[in-house]
Amino acid sequence: MSSAQPAKNQAPEAVTHNDMANVLRALSMDAVQKANSGHPGMPMGMADVATVLFTQFMKFDPAQPTWPDRDRFILSAGHGSMLLYSILHLTGYEKITLDQLKNFRQLHSLTAGHPEVMPDAGIETTTGPLGQGISNAVGFALAERLLNARFGNDIVNHYTYVIASDGDLMEGISHEACSLAGHLGLGKLIVLYDDNDISIDGPTSLSFTDDSCKRFEAYGWETFKVDGHNPEQISKAIAAAQINVNKPTLIACKTKIGFGAPTKQGSASSHGSPLGDEEIAGARKNLGWGHAPFVIPDAVLSAWRAVGQQSQNDRKNWQSRLDQMAGEKRALYDRMLSGDVTKTIAPIIDAFKKKATAEAPKIATRAASGKVLEVLVPALPEMIGGSADLTGSNLTLVKDMGKVSKTDYSGRYIYWGVREHAMAAAMNGMALHKGLIPYGGTFLSFTDYCRPSIRLSAIMKQRVVYVMTHDSIGLGEDGPTHQPVEHLAALRAIPNVLVLRPCDVIETAECWQIALEHTTGPSILVLTRQNLPLVRKENSSDNISKKGAYVLAEASGGKPVATIWSTGSEIEIALKARETLEAAKIPARVISAPSLELFAKQDAQYQQSLIGSSKVTVAVEAAVRQGWDHIIGRDGIFVGMKSFGESAPYQELYKHFGITAEAIVEAVKKKV
Repeated sequence: MSSAQPAKNQAPEAVTHNDMANVLRALSMDAVQKANSGHPGMPMGMADVATVLFTQFMKFDPAQPTWPDRDRFILSAGHGSMLLYSILHLTGYEKITLDQLKNFRQLHSLTAGHPEVMPDAGIETTTGPLGQGISNAVGFALAERLLNARFGNDIVNHYTYVIASDGDLMEGISHEACSLAGHLGLGKLIVLYDDNDISIDGPTSLSFTDDSCKRFEAYGWETFKVDGHNPEQISKAIAAAQINVNKPTLIACKTKIGFGAPTKQGSASSHGSPLGDEEIAGARKNLGWGHAPFVIPDAVLSAWRAVGQQSQNDRKNWQSRLDQMAGEKRALYDRMLSGDVTKTIAPIIDAFKKKATAEAPKIATRAASGKVLEVLVPALPEMIGGSADLTGSNLTLVKDMGKVSKTDYSGRYIYWGVREHAMAAAMNGMALHKGLIPYGGTFLSFTDYCRPSIRLSAIMKQRVVYVMTHDSIGLGEDGPTHQPVEHLAALRAIPNVLVLRPCDVIETAECWQIALEHTTGPSILVLTRQNLPLVRKENSSDNISKKGAYVLAEASGGKPVATIWSTGSEIEIALKARETLEAAKIPARVISAPSLELFAKQDAQYQQSLIGSSKVTVAVEAAVRQGWDHIIGRDGIFVGMKSFGESAPYQELYKHFGITAEAIVEAVKKKV
């Protein structure tokens, strides 16, 4: 182990390390017991590690919990949430009261079973699905380096600490994310691995015999092994990790789950259920903790509260440095931290739409997205792009963005490699960090690899933009493995996700504007490989797509017999069908619906004006029917996919699967 710097902070001498660690164990035991639900084993096992970290190293201020240059602490092992809640209460986070600890896992409490993001209460991210937190942390650490490259050490200079479990390291996403962290040399990322040899099923030897340190060394990490109950070893390892600026660090902390429990220490039985009154009494005796449930001795509370105040001078000095930053750089910093880009992008999108209307290009919406990015990216330094090894297909790279690398964080484009899941999780971390707007691309079919992280984007209400191209059988010859069929329905089923499927270059620009202005959830841009004509031929400064659906082509006489709903590439087909129906004296209108989620948010009168009372209602989409019946009704006509695709040129596939103007016309005529 390399020589360590002295620890920055020290706990008051009157209270011992054991006192400060044991109060974490006691509160965790008591809260789980009162709730009759929870995970006491991990907090008891990692209490020593957490105590050293927070008393000696963490830079944070509960009085200003969202201080931008605070260290970030990620409890990837989210099942051990009482460890975090106990620390937050003890160090003085106003929202996490003792009553909140007593209401652990209860309805409307702030102390959910697994931590739910609440930065103003000290909870940096939502964890629980194992592997997500450690992968978020890669995004946090990357965001810190990117912002540091722009604003310097005086303004951005902090660590990201993680407590991770065996389960986190077993999850495949941890490989993707930690491999990337090593590749990018994220030296301010420090992971404290709870190496307790226990899983839910029993000893980890049942399923997990990796040498985790060698694995991480192969990624390019520094590694240490310590006794997780030896404060001196823990302290030296963290100090050594802090001065190792070129590599992330894994500290394997050998611990005993349920530390102190007389019969359940070191056993899976302490993992996921209350210890029971008798076991808790024995643990109190073994730990020398003679206090009643939820009783915190004044001296111990005072010592922990002092820990919560020890970075206040750091914060004040940082504020002084920030106050000295003047002019455009300060204005940019403030804007990036605020996240509000509405005023900046409105004139850019308006000018783009005017130009595109005049030029009327016939291009794929993935290419249209690339053109939109060409005007947005130079104006928004906070936009950080990337792709999971599909840059040339997703068209997410703009000239002069610069590559992010371990030797240069001033770039704005991340080559994620074939790591879709890690890309999504890390983008969540970047968004949570604040100051950046991440977007990343892959094929729509591979949202299956991103889905757990997309779901967490939605739960956490984070602005993450997913650029998903090759959105249907329209990608052609690559065949059914790559042709999305069920994906639109599956993504639309996730609450708080905006699925945006534009039909031409104008709608694509409007969808990008929607995604960037939408600060309370993720957006998924669903884009074509094949070229599409311009169908919005009259320029409007209004973003009509914000309504989610609108009349693109009205029926003759204004009273449609048939209403045809469609999205994306099938709008062209719907318009051809309308033309034929109108010629046959069947008045028909076409409704473009780039976002069913936004349409659902419109008032009832507007919704009814589109759903209307046409004799025939049709939906046309090169995907499955699920999700359309609430618009077209059970008796409505759906022209789309009923199976997986095939490998062939896309023109042949549309005919083969009956997604044609002729099929629409025939179905409408039968109904009429």
